[in-house]
Amino acid sequence: MREESPITDAHGRLTHLDDRGEARMVDVGGKPATRRRAVASATVMMRPSTLSMIVEGRAPKGDVLATARIAGIMAAKRTADLVPMCHPIALTHASVEIAPAADDGIAGADGWARVLITATCETTGPTGVEMEALTAAAVAGLTLYDMCKAIDRGMVLGEIMLAEKSGGASGRWVREEEM
Repeated sequence: MREESPITDAHGRLTHLDDRGEARMVDVGGKPATRRRAVASATVMMRPSTLSMIVEGRAPKGDVLATARIAGIMAAKRTADLVPMCHPIALTHASVEIAPAADDGIAGADGWARVLITATCETTGPTGVEMEALTAAAVAGLTLYDMCKAIDRGMVLGEIMLAEKSGGASGRWVREEEM
């Protein structure tokens, strides 16, 4: 028998597939409840003038940053409705921070201004909150795009990634800075 991992069982099979290769939700009923935390991020690239408009509160649709933060938090709470094999979990904390990327000033060397979205989710339960954090970051970025598309259709939503997670059998994981 092989050693189990978070995505494989003792026989080396993916946990989201049954014996016939059909998708299924993993049974987490026998797992202990532990404190779990995940942090994810996303980047939105835009014209410097778009970022200035957002930061100065001059966007035609209103407060872009507040709306995107709220959308991200709402998305974290609805992740199981969006991602088919995701368990509905009781979040104990969800937050979304949105700020211009520190290394940019207003525009980077490539001419793009960047906004960094950081989502943090926490729970105490038998399964992790990575998908909730990733969903929060992605939906916050999509909302930012939606609110600014009339002034900058060329925005790019990207680099959606898990930054760190803790709790559960696999313990703590932190993304290495060098990729």
